[in-house]
Amino acid sequence: MAGQENCVRVTRLAKKRAAEVMVQHLQQPNKKRVVLAEIQNLGTNQIEDKVFDSMPPGPKGKRKVKRSLSEKAKVLDVDANLDDDPQMCSAYASDIYDYLHHMEIEKKRRPLPNYLEKVQKDVTANMRAILVDWLVEVAEEYKLLSDTLYLTVSYIDRFLSVNVIPRQRLQLLGVSSMLIAAKYEEIKPPHVKDFSYITANTFTKKDVVKMEASVLQSLKFEMGNPTTKTFLRRFARVAQEDYKNPDLQLEFLSYYLAELSLLDYNCVKFLPSLVAAAVIFLSRFTLQPKSHPWNLALQSCSGYKGADLKDCVLIIHDLQLSRRGSNLAAVRGKYKLHKFKCVSKLSSPSDIPDCFF
Repeated sequence: MAGQENCVRVTRLAKKRAAEVMVQHLQQPNKKRVVLAEIQNLGTNQIEDKVFDSMPPGPKGKRKVKRSLSEKAKVLDVDANLDDDPQMCSAYASDIYDYLHHMEIEKKRRPLPNYLEKVQKDVTANMRAILVDWLVEVAEEYKLLSDTLYLTVSYIDRFLSVNVIPRQRLQLLGVSSMLIAAKYEEIKPPHVKDFSYITANTFTKKDVVKMEASVLQSLKFEMGNPTTKTFLRRFARVAQEDYKNPDLQLEFLSYYLAELSLLDYNCVKFLPSLVAAAVIFLSRFTLQPKSHPWNLALQSCSGYKGADLKDCVLIIHDLQLSRRGSNLAAVRGKYKLHKFKCVSKLSSPSDIPDCFF
């Protein structure tokens, strides 16, 4: 009995202490929660002050952080102008795109810039161009996202960088790569039988699945990597920062030129972010040939000066003027449609002034 009384007494004391703690907690003033919108509206100086206040004392570390923040100040100002679009994630855009820039240069995500000369024996640049042009039609046939098309071409180039294949199996590589990309990007990707059918049943479902496995093994299942379209979304918005209303013609023209770049083997050597920057440069030049197509805002967010873009711009410019790939009609036909404001019918001056670079 005495033991039971002691247990009851202990239980009562525990409950009393818990009640006292609860009362004290309720009597404390409520802490003010930090609202995300308030964080976004902080200026660069306020951000620096908060970082410095949270740092341990020591002048060396403080100078190092202040220098890195000042280098990003212009980019933060650019991102602040994108607050009206929640999909642009303006509060985190700078960090996100820094991460994407680091990802795009990883060796495992890059094709060899000269794989046709170093690896392939039976595949040529013209064959690759014809394949990509046909895949543009396939993507339109099945209403696939443009992101799927870009990933498809990336998978093809990466596979051809390490595997020798005969020209007869190039089409099989194309549809199998698109099957993987569609599974990665699309909500409802086409079935294996659809990709077999689109080849006029030249390849069976078993052939497509077997090649799919080979591609995945070559990629080491590293399927997610930034493409030209990834960077183009941001650069196109920054290019319109001084416009009162979104310029759909500029956006569609940049998408058109970016898809043209997929056709040319000479663009494989350029990073996706550089191709995206070159596309914006050429789009602005096409629409306003007398104005300088590059500015500080674009340079800050892309990390490229006009001179860095020259080689890539000239290649895409030749594609635009049909001085390259004139026999490839799928991309040109796609962007002749009114829903894309017929941007493939636009032309630019035959020469770009050297002073623009």
